[in-house]
Amino acid sequence: MTRLSVEMLAADTVEPITSAGHAQLGIAVLAGIAVIVLLITQFKLHAFLSLTLGSLVLGAIAGAPLDKAIASFSTGLGTTVAGVGVLIALGAILGKMLADSGGADQIVDTILAKAGGRSMPWAMVLIASVIGLPLFFEVGVVLLIPVVLMVAKRGNYSLMRIGIPALAGLSVMHGLVPPHPGPLVAIDAVGANLGVTLALGVLVAIPTVIIAGPLFSRYAARWVDVPAPERMIPSRVSEDLDKRPGFGPTLATILLPVVLMLSKALVDIVIDDPGNTVQRVFDVIGSPMIALLTSVLVGIFTLLRPAGFGKERVSPLVEKSLAPIAGILLIVGAGGGFKQTLIDTGVGQMVLDISEDWSIPALLLAWLIAVAIRLATGSATVATVSAAGLVAPLAADMSTTHAALLVLAIGAGSLFFSHVNDAGFWMVKEYFGLSVGQNIKTWSVMETIISVVAGGVVLLLSLII
Repeated sequence: MTRLSVEMLAADTVEPITSAGHAQLGIAVLAGIAVIVLLITQFKLHAFLSLTLGSLVLGAIAGAPLDKAIASFSTGLGTTVAGVGVLIALGAILGKMLADSGGADQIVDTILAKAGGRSMPWAMVLIASVIGLPLFFEVGVVLLIPVVLMVAKRGNYSLMRIGIPALAGLSVMHGLVPPHPGPLVAIDAVGANLGVTLALGVLVAIPTVIIAGPLFSRYAARWVDVPAPERMIPSRVSEDLDKRPGFGPTLATILLPVVLMLSKALVDIVIDDPGNTVQRVFDVIGSPMIALLTSVLVGIFTLLRPAGFGKERVSPLVEKSLAPIAGILLIVGAGGGFKQTLIDTGVGQMVLDISEDWSIPALLLAWLIAVAIRLATGSATVATVSAAGLVAPLAADMSTTHAALLVLAIGAGSLFFSHVNDAGFWMVKEYFGLSVGQNIKTWSVMETIISVVAGGVVLLLSLII
């Protein structure tokens, strides 16, 4: 799951379905991306349909027969969903269990009970980073915003001083750390090792979240000094529960898949013998699907049972957790289809040739491409899957660590300057009761800091390892 199979690599390196020159392919790429951008931003068409139509336009302008372009898109969609679909579903289930059981509230309340005064922004970034591991960004925002608003009001803190660290923790996890959809798709596209990417992602995330969170929040609080809006403080899930799971078991359940995947990566490095029994065992238990599935099963006993959930409530909870991710799965799948169309029309090789001719470092090129698509579409996920498709050939001769850094460079670029075409921009604006200008000064600048700092750390690591 963490490595593309030999057959998939072979499929990605077959002869292009067109013989178009670089100029024609360049026009095809720009036209395909322009169609996607216009359909998403101007016509408000769903990203799945936009990516599908953009892929067909790309193939047509590149000179590919329509049936070949359709086949490329379908193959890429199927391969991507097969690679990451189950992981996204398991992550959604775990996130729903964490929220509905009151486990997330338990972590929040325990950490806040230990924090106060100047340490509160650091507590918020810690909470958001832990909660953000298994949760999609939008779910994390919905879960944490009530806490942010209550802490700011009851403790008489500046809203930005508390809110920016929480948002930074969620955003960094979303863009850089698997099992979030974006990093998973990029890992699958470039053939990176998931365990190594996870370890390096955490390493990059630490300085990034510190600078963009607690440190930047000092300035954000001076630029925008607003009170917590009373109307946006809703009740929390755990207020309707008679009991909820303990802090220790909840934290252990959240971190279990991370520990298993990192253990696999460590064993692979230390033993490096595919025939070794210990390594084979860790290859199984540390695979993303088994690690997440194990955490979900453990969560039934550590999260749901202590909260009083009987076995008759488990199935409905799982069903409710899967419904909201249908759109995400389709977008990710269509992004994979777009990627495969890029590769099969020869665009991937064109990018490889250009990077060699212009002497642009592969990691910087990946970051710049992701930034451009993020600014145009507003979607970090669309930026990630599109950029990964474009730069995937660059990973062919890379080491394991540099392939992982390529994934992180894409993820960092995908977070650059959220603005009015990003749903997250409006979500933060409305929850915090900000004007558009105030939101740009705080949220948008924070996202840019995350992108630039993470990209810089990735480039620095590439010189060291």
